[in-house]
Amino acid sequence: MSAKELVAEYYNSEAYRNPDIMKKFIHDELVLQWHSSKGYLQLEKSDLLALVAELFKSYSSSRLDITHMIAEAEKVTVRYTHYVHAFENPDEEMILAHFVVIWEVKDNKLYKGYLMSQLG
Repeated sequence: MSAKELVAEYYNSEAYRNPDIMKKFIHDELVLQWHSSKGYLQLEKSDLLALVAELFKSYSSSRLDITHMIAEAEKVTVRYTHYVHAFENPDEEMILAHFVVIWEVKDNKLYKGYLMSQLG
């Protein structure tokens, strides 16, 4: 499977909102460097799984609108908007944030990520 196919499968599987699914896609040595509108975070595998579990508890549903996916060898860049429905107001869809991430793939898993986000 190519790096682009792996990343596409990751997002299509909704692993971004389910830690059990995510585990199959992320490398044990994962490092995610995240620059957000609130500051910088560096996450490892356990940190990312905890964040995803919290998102799963916080929103009744979510979806991504992926506008770009560009691959070069083992690196894949994805640009998307993340939409959520809060439990308190399940009929209203809100923009959680806009994202651009570059994923490096190693051993057919997401190994390193360089993420930038801005609140919606």
